[in-house]
This record gives sequence, C-alpha cells and structure tokens, in this order.
Amino acid sequence: MNQDHSSTNYRLGYFLLVIFFILFLFGDTIPFDRIWPVPSQLLDMNTIFISIVLEAIPFVLLGVFISSVIQTFLKEETLKRFIPRNPVLALFPAVTIGAIFPVCECAIVPIVRRLIQKGMPLHVGIVILVSAPVLNPIVFLSTFYAFQTDMTIAWARMGLAFIVSILIGAVIYAYFGNSWQLNKNNTSVHNHNHQDRNRLAETFQHASDEFFDMGKFLILGALFASIVQTFMARDFLIELGNGMLAGPLVMMSLAYVLSLCSEADAFVASSFKGLFSTSSILAFLVYGPMTDLKNTILMFAYFKKRFVLAFIGIVSMIVYTITILFDVFFL
Repeated sequence: MNQDHSSTNYRLGYFLLVIFFILFLFGDTIPFDRIWPVPSQLLDMNTIFISIVLEAIPFVLLGVFISSVIQTFLKEETLKRFIPRNPVLALFPAVTIGAIFPVCECAIVPIVRRLIQKGMPLHVGIVILVSAPVLNPIVFLSTFYAFQTDMTIAWARMGLAFIVSILIGAVIYAYFGNSWQLNKNNTSVHNHNHQDRNRLAETFQHASDEFFDMGKFLILGALFASIVQTFMARDFLIELGNGMLAGPLVMMSLAYVLSLCSEADAFVASSFKGLFSTSSILAFLVYGPMTDLKNTILMFAYFKKRFVLAFIGIVSMIVYTITILFDVFFL
C-alpha cells in the first residue's frame, strides 16, 4: 500500500514538473487571454511566482545534493570530532562553516536537517542555517556591487550577521539545549552497507527523494510570497516605516514576505535607499536571508511547529535589537 502511494506521488510530481516546464517554455504562445480573460494582478502574481521558483530551484538542487553527500559519506563520529564539546566555543566554527557555504536560505534547510540527524548539536546547526545564506562570499560580492556608493552597508551587513548568528545560537541553546526538534517523520537516518552498494547511485537517490519531498513546500511558499507581493500596499509600508524604531521593523516584515534569494536581495534593498534609513536597509539585508515566508514553509516540513515559531521570534528580536543599537552607536 505504501509503495503504491509513493509511486502515485512520484507520477504526480513528475507530471506537475513537466506541465510547469511546458508552460514556462511555451506559455507565451498559448492565447490564454482569448480563452479566459485574466486580471492583470493575477498575471503579475504568476510572474512573481515563476521568478521565485526558478530563482530558488538551482539552490534547492545544490542543497539537497550536499545533504545527500552528507547522508552517504559523512559518519557521525567524524562530525562529532570537529565540534568542540563546549557549547559556547562550538558557535564560532559553526559561523565559519556558514561563511564558506555558498548556499541560500532554501538550500541550507535540508543540509542543516541532515547534519542534525547525523549528531550535530541543535544550536550549532541553527547557527549554520542563519549564517550561511548571508555571510558567504557570493552574498558579500553582490552587496558590494549593489551599494558601490555606500560601502558601509556591505561591511556592516557581514559584521551584524556574524554577531546576530552567534547570539541566535546562544539563545537557542539556552532555551532548547540539545533537545530533539526535528519532526518525527524526519528523525530517521538510513544506514546502509556502502560496501555492497554504489555510493554515487545512493547519493543521487537520496537527492531525488529529498528534492520531491521539499519541492512541494517550496512551491507553496513561493505561491504565498507571490500573493503577498502582488496585493501588498507598499506605499502604506513606506509611510509607516518613517522613524528609527519603525523603519527596521517595516523592512524586516518586507524581507519576510518578499522571500528574495540572498544572492539577489541587495539589488532590491538598494532601490529603497533614500526612502529608508541605513539601519532599516541593514535590517532587511540581515533578516531576510535568516528567515522568510518561503524558508518558514520549508522549516515546518522538517522541524517541530513550536520550535519554528520560537526560532522566528528569536531571530526577529535579535536582528531588530542589534540594528537599532547599530543605528544609535555607529550611524
């Protein structure tokens, strides 16, 4: 029965994927407007939805492939050997790992889930989850290029993200310790006899399973984000965001609902320069890669609901506080 259900899901997944690419390649040639007049807002929503999905899929594929390599090749003993036993000291190598991982917030979720399954402490995994999408070299270069007239933002983004990541890991450890926060249906780690099986084939099998497993959550998150972007009153947000205290809060909310890829969000943020303060723009650039609407949907798939809600609250509180302090003392 389970095999039949799994086979049906695979067929449906492949069918929807084929339909998606057919519409992407040939959608412009189909006269939808003659068959059924479509409101302009729905067309805008469709464009935003497709752009989010196409922007995220390459990084999701990268993430699930790295996750599968970890599953197949990385032993729990090896992982534990490189993590300091002191929970505070363990935070700093976690940030270093995050800084060298060229992955966005979509790709990092399955990687961290797999690392935690392999024995990585929860708070260390979360530090990697929040630091990798914002501290990696690609993000720094994109921010550097987007804000060429104000280099303070590029360097401040990296510095604030480093501090925020450490603080998030410390608070997560204080509240949750090393308790198990993965969903029950995501707690098993399959141990196979790799001497009898082709490791490369197993890696691709894991990657395929995980891609289709999280793909539906990516599409759902992209759909929600596109709806919010289409119907959100941006002029109202700009009026609301005037002020040192309100500005960062509004820009954090905007970063959450826009669900931009961290490699490209700096170019969107630069368009707000002159409308919002520097601290508000920094709040947008630090907060968005750490948690957004699309990322939240993915986390709900792997982590317990209570933990995800607490995680969002902790990240929001720390990013907001740090950006306000930065504004008071350095701007």
